[in-house]
Amino acid sequence: MVSNHISHWIAGRTWSGTAQRRGDVYDPATGRVTGQVDFAGTAEVDEAVRAAREAYPRWRDTSVARRVSVLFAFRELLNSRREELASIIVSEHGKVHADALGEVARGLEVVEFACGVPHLLKGGFTENASTGIDVYSVRQPLGPVAVISPFNFPAMVPMWFFPIAIAAGNTVVLKPSEKDPSAANFLAGLWREAGLPDGVYNVVHGDKVAVDRLLEHPDIKAVSFVGSTPIARYVYETGTRHGKRVQALGGAKNHMLVLPDADLDLAADAAVNAGFGSAGERCMAVSVLVAVDPVGDDLVSKIKDRMAGLRVGPGCRADSEMGPLVTGQHRDKVTAYLDAGVAEGAELAVDGRRHPVGGEDTADGFWLGPTLFDRVKPGMSVYDDEIFGPVLSVVRVPSYDAGLELVNSSPYGNGTAVFTNDGGAARRFRNEVEVGMVGINVPIPVPVAYYSFGGWKASLFGDSHAYGMDGVHFFTRSKAVTQRWLDPSHGGINLGFPTNR
Repeated sequence: MVSNHISHWIAGRTWSGTAQRRGDVYDPATGRVTGQVDFAGTAEVDEAVRAAREAYPRWRDTSVARRVSVLFAFRELLNSRREELASIIVSEHGKVHADALGEVARGLEVVEFACGVPHLLKGGFTENASTGIDVYSVRQPLGPVAVISPFNFPAMVPMWFFPIAIAAGNTVVLKPSEKDPSAANFLAGLWREAGLPDGVYNVVHGDKVAVDRLLEHPDIKAVSFVGSTPIARYVYETGTRHGKRVQALGGAKNHMLVLPDADLDLAADAAVNAGFGSAGERCMAVSVLVAVDPVGDDLVSKIKDRMAGLRVGPGCRADSEMGPLVTGQHRDKVTAYLDAGVAEGAELAVDGRRHPVGGEDTADGFWLGPTLFDRVKPGMSVYDDEIFGPVLSVVRVPSYDAGLELVNSSPYGNGTAVFTNDGGAARRFRNEVEVGMVGINVPIPVPVAYYSFGGWKASLFGDSHAYGMDGVHFFTRSKAVTQRWLDPSHGGINLGFPTNR
C-alpha cells in the first residue's frame, strides 16, 4: 500500500474529493512507486479555475504594496526551506541534491525579481502627444492565467512564471508534470503560510485531459507552457484558437562549436557538465558538440577521460554527480537511441549502459550512464531528435563556416555556444548564428531573472515575454499598446559574453 497521496490544491486547501483516475509516482533511483497522484478531470479543473476567478477581483484590487509584502514573506519561507524542497525534487525527479538546490536558487531569483514589481507596473504619461491631447498608459492584470510546466524542473519553471503573475495582480492555476508533482503542492503550502489569499494560487494534477480543459476554458486569459516541440505547437494553436495569449516553449538540440584555437580542457569540462548534468534532462543541455578540425581527436579523448570519472548514483548521496532518468519508460526511450545510432553509422565511443552506478538498492532504478557518440552526421536520429538524456553527439567539420551552417540549419533555436580564444571569431559567431541565446566560452547561458529567456524557430511558439523582466508584460495588459502575440516566429535574443570561469 502506497501511503503518499498527492492531490490538487484548490482555494487554499488540499482537494478532498475522490479522483476517478490516478497515476503512480516513482523514486527514479530505486524504481519503486512512492506515491499516487490524482488526475483531474474537467470538473476538477473547472473548480480550480472558479476559485481563481472568484479570488481575482479582491487580489486585483489589493494594493501593490500589500501584494509585494506577501511576495517577500514567500521569498523568506522559500529560502529557509530550500533544502526540504530540493529533497522533494531529488526523490521524484532523480537529479542530484546540488542540482536540485541550484534549481531552487534560480526560482528564487524570479521571486526576488517579482518583489520589485511596483517599479515595473508603472504606467506612462505623455503631455501634448498630439495638439491638446495627453496620453496615459496603465498596466492592469489579465485575470486567471494558467501555467503548464514540465518534469525536468518541477520547481524552477513554475517559479519562472507564477511569482510575476501573482505580483502583477493575476491569479494562477498551475498544472505541473504528473511525474514529479509534489513540489507544486509544497510551494502551495508556502504561499498559504506567507498570507496569500485562498484561490490566488491553485494546482491541478493530471494529463492531457487537464491540459485541454485549461486551454479551452473561457475564464483562463493566458497560458504559459514548457515542453516538447510537438506539444508546444499543440498548446499554442489550441490556446490561441480559444482567444488566449499563449507562450509555448518547445524542444531544443543545442550545439556547441569548438574552434581549433579553443582551450580544449575548458571545452571538455563544459561539454561534460552541460551534456550530462541532470542526466541530460535539460532544455538547455548541450547535446551536439561540433568540433572543427583538427581538434576532434584530442577533444574526444579529453571528454572520454572526464566521463570515465563521472560518479553516477542516487541524488541523495553527497558524492553523486549524475542521477537516474525520471521514469523507466523515458530511460528505455533514450537507451533505444544507442542501438539506432550504431545502426545508422555513428561510432559509440562510450556506452552509458556499462557505466557503474554507485549506492545500494539501485538495481531497479532508471539508470543510463553518460554516453558519447563520435562521427555523427545530420540525418541520423541521434543528431536530429531531441533525446533528452545523457547522450552527447560529436560532429566533425572542416571549418568555422561549415560549423556555423550546421548550427543554423537546425530546426531548433534555443541556445548555442562557441569556444574560442579569438575575440573576432566570437563576435562574428554572435552576429551570424540564428539561435536565441549564445554563450562565449561557457555552455549556453540561461539568463538570470533580469533578462528575458528566449528561443527561436521550433523552440518557441508565441512570445518569450513570460520570463524575466518581460514576464510582467506577458501577464499584464497595456491600454496604449497592442502587442504581437500571434506570430510564432517571434522571440527574444540574449547574447552572453561572460568571462571564463
